[in-house]
Amino acid sequence: MRPSSLDELVGQQHLLRPGSPLQALATKAIPGEKSSTVSVILWGPPGTGKTTIAQLVARLSGRRFVELSAITAGVKDVREVMERARADRDAYGVNTVLFLDEIHRFSKAQQDALLPGVENGWIVLIAATTENPSFSVIAPLLSRSLLLTLTSLEDTDIVTLLERAIAAPQGLAEAVSANADTLAQIALISGGDARRALTILEAAATVSLGANPNQRPAVLADEHVSGALDRALVRYDKDGDQHYDVISAFIKSVRGSDADAAIHYLARMIEAGEDPRFIARRLIILAAEDVGLADPAALGLAVAAAEAVALIGMPEGRIPLAEATLYLAMAPKSNSAYRAINAAIDDIRNGLFGEVPKPLRSSNHVGAKGAGAGVGYLYPHDDPKAVVAQRYLDDKTLNRTYFSPKDLGLERELVERWSKLRSIIRSFKK
Repeated sequence: MRPSSLDELVGQQHLLRPGSPLQALATKAIPGEKSSTVSVILWGPPGTGKTTIAQLVARLSGRRFVELSAITAGVKDVREVMERARADRDAYGVNTVLFLDEIHRFSKAQQDALLPGVENGWIVLIAATTENPSFSVIAPLLSRSLLLTLTSLEDTDIVTLLERAIAAPQGLAEAVSANADTLAQIALISGGDARRALTILEAAATVSLGANPNQRPAVLADEHVSGALDRALVRYDKDGDQHYDVISAFIKSVRGSDADAAIHYLARMIEAGEDPRFIARRLIILAAEDVGLADPAALGLAVAAAEAVALIGMPEGRIPLAEATLYLAMAPKSNSAYRAINAAIDDIRNGLFGEVPKPLRSSNHVGAKGAGAGVGYLYPHDDPKAVVAQRYLDDKTLNRTYFSPKDLGLERELVERWSKLRSIIRSFKK
């Protein structure tokens, strides 16, 4: 199902604009003119078209295509490719595209072996990696290559690919049919990976054809997809009721301290193909809104989980997501920070604010002190207790209380402390 032209490539349109490096590489040179020999590093998740792009560039530009895998190839293999590429260019005028898959697995010595060919234009190197090249590719090779970032395919792109695969003679040749909902579910659980989507489709088609040997086209149903996956197909629509209902149940289960229910809804979202970054963002919000100062470490853990998911991806990302979910579910809960900022914003929106007291105003500009700005400010660190009786609010908000700590978790320590601090601060003479 690989496309025969760049126009047929689904996704990655940001890399295929007219005049882009990939367009230039994939263009056959006009006789007498020198073709582009720029090397590129394609960085992106699995199944996003890295190998397909390399093959298209080679075929459309008339270059010979050679593929090496960093898992099996060594320095000797690289040097042999370089020698032949140089000989083919000099003797026959044939240029070579070397596609090196998983370049992040190459050692420094192996990557060094690529440099002569790249520098001298013996090859056009197209290297693919699922890891950040800044950490896995040597600087000399990075500086001599263009770094192009590929993104996971959109569900609509995956559905387009599935429809082509069902119809194409080299695909399923219309041996099966499928409704839009089933294709959308396959796209969803594929997680933006075209290779995975096609694998699921082929396996599900095999199940459907086996169950309906005399029917053509055989109807591809949810149970056939479930049979191919060896697990239930979770009905889930990223833009529909299931999305909002499940995430709502997840949030309320964490807020309600039911760790089992929270993990259940987390699993439903993961199995349905929900974007793990969306789940991670919700956990960060939960940590600040519902746990808050009752356990300030919760926010740091949620942020760390989000960063871990971004670094390691899925399916391993499910583990830090589960850890953060369980921690937040079992943590003491307080929404005092959430309530405090909302109450303050409500006052501002209702016009309940006045001028900043003169002692608190900035005195770092000409004429400021002459206008009384900063005059009378009491520097707290000059006091042994670093807390002084001082006016921080204007007349309209002087007696407003926004922060009311709860008597639970670590926030319990703030109840008495804030009461004392507030009493000292507000004891100034008007």
